[in-house]
Amino acid sequence: MNNFYFRPILGIASLLFSCNISAQKSTQSKYTENKKGQFFISWGGNRESYSKSDITFKGEDYNFTIHDATAHDKPKGWHVDYINPTRITIPQTNIKMGYYISDNYAISFGIDHMKYVMYRNESRKLEGYIDLPDTEPGSVYNGVYNNEQFLVSEDFLKFEHTNGLNYAYLEFARVDDISSIFHIQNTDKFQVNFTEGLGGGILYPKTNTTLLQKDRYDEFHLAGYGISINAGLNFTFLKHFFIETDLKGGYINMPDIRTTSNTAESASQHFFYLQRILSIGGIFRI
Repeated sequence: MNNFYFRPILGIASLLFSCNISAQKSTQSKYTENKKGQFFISWGGNRESYSKSDITFKGEDYNFTIHDATAHDKPKGWHVDYINPTRITIPQTNIKMGYYISDNYAISFGIDHMKYVMYRNESRKLEGYIDLPDTEPGSVYNGVYNNEQFLVSEDFLKFEHTNGLNYAYLEFARVDDISSIFHIQNTDKFQVNFTEGLGGGILYPKTNTTLLQKDRYDEFHLAGYGISINAGLNFTFLKHFFIETDLKGGYINMPDIRTTSNTAESASQHFFYLQRILSIGGIFRI
């Protein structure tokens, strides 16, 4: 038979063979290899550490700063409240949901529900003045203070962001599959990812304050902003479920913290924090 007839037949056969090889490769590709277009959601708990902070309190009859105030978080420990819908905001929690815009990059929205409790009954340097009317109980603290040591007692001040220090943020993150380091072949069964992200957002605390023996105040208020960076390890099981551990550090600046029912009275502070997070979640396509 003439080569004129063989050439198109061989071309068609070669095309069919290459298509068959491509189809086999596509059926063998793993679900976890392609993250683009996947959604994820996670829920977990945290612990925090805070840097020292200068806290300034302003009102019609006072303006003073407590220097180098220290604070701690308020952990709940291992508790059913983390999954109890009626008490889910009591522990220190983290929720995040996001979308992979490519195989390695994701955008997400999250809320870190942290807690900040200023240490009381400790001596701190006090700077400024207090000049309350004599009819107010807090007038016992009237005076001019020039960076002198002062006992910050519970009667003088109770200052807590305990329901909570709420950081609502947007985050841009990179995710890299590092399973090969651990000689993991089938990542659809188990996959290890390294994550790193950069975020920014608002602080919407519910600040529990009793200042200068005035009435207690505890309401939500938009107080400022924050920025954060984080890095962690993501362990994905059976394609759709994961456990994630993260270290997250950031800067918080709150120039407008409500302290009493009087809108003319407020506090301001800024500080750094380090957060340790353990969360569980799911990843899926819609």
